[in-house]
Amino acid sequence: MPDLLRQGAAWLEQMRTAHCSSPVQYRHGGDVHPVQATFGRTRYEIADEASGGGLTVGAHVWDFLILADALPGVEPEPGDLIVANGQKYEVMALGEDVRGWRWSDPYRTTYRIHTRDIGPSHD
Repeated sequence: MPDLLRQGAAWLEQMRTAHCSSPVQYRHGGDVHPVQATFGRTRYEIADEASGGGLTVGAHVWDFLILADALPGVEPEPGDLIVANGQKYEVMALGEDVRGWRWSDPYRTTYRIHTRDIGPSHD
């Protein structure tokens, strides 16, 4: 019997990419990959241990959801760039133990890549 949940999730990811995404460039090392990406956002909190007052600061990063198959042989890493809508976004880790991306689905088909806006692209 086929895995209906896996098939349904794959179909949803394909529909998201086909109908809710925009063209971007993913730059890894010297390679440029034109891919489709869906824009997102991740909120997170940082505890300020240095102040000793228990201060917590909230922030957000810009996310890009990209099918892993669209980046064959590439695992996103801090320092990679995404160029979208005339802006550059740098892949960044959210902390010492959190790399610059996570899986967006239980079947590991889509990267959710965490970035920060580093300004206009002059390419």
